Amino acid sequence: MEQLWSLMPEFWEGFRVTLLLLVVSGVLALILGTAIAAMRISPVPVLRGFAAAWTEIARNTPLTLVFFFTAFVMPMLGVRAPYLLLAFVALTYYTSPFVAEALRSGINGVPVGQAEAARSIGLGFRQTVSLVVLPQAFRMTVPPLINVFIALTKNTSVAGGFFVVELFATTRQLANDNGNLVIQILLVAAALYLIITVPLGFAAGQLEKRWVVAR
Repeated sequence: MEQLWSLMPEFWEGFRVTLLLLVVSGVLALILGTAIAAMRISPVPVLRGFAAAWTEIARNTPLTLVFFFTAFVMPMLGVRAPYLLLAFVALTYYTSPFVAEALRSGINGVPVGQAEAARSIGLGFRQTVSLVVLPQAFRMTVPPLINVFIALTKNTSVAGGFFVVELFATTRQLANDNGNLVIQILLVAAALYLIITVPLGFAAGQLEKRWVVAR
């Protein structure tokens, strides 16, 4: 236990980077995904086509390939940035279509009469979406969105293969350096991931109860 406890600073640093990847990429993916979902229902054909293409391409591209592009191809194209920043880009790009599709399912669940009523009192498309449609869509899609962020938590481990020292990369290095503690190290790593994902699942249930929408 003393030897395992001495490894906690390394675990904490990896856990901190994983949390940073989750929070920053999650917020950016939520913003981008919301914009993509709004474009999917836009009256402008070009915006609808762009959003549909973005969604289909991004969610059907393997995450490892996305990381390979950001870590190796983008620097070859002249984009010089820290690998952590490139990891934010990769995770945001990959997660945004899943956020968009979750929101689009919520938007489809909003009664058409809500939008018609908004337009009848003079609200434009942007106001109707931002003030009427999206608030209701968010309330109806809390569990799917939380599931997206739980998946994002696990997807941060891919960054460990591309020069970002997060929890997975830290666990791998500690297991290599401490062969007599492999099982204990893996259990600690699993517990740290659960510290993130279990509260997210609990929060989804609580928010769903609070924001339940009468059908």
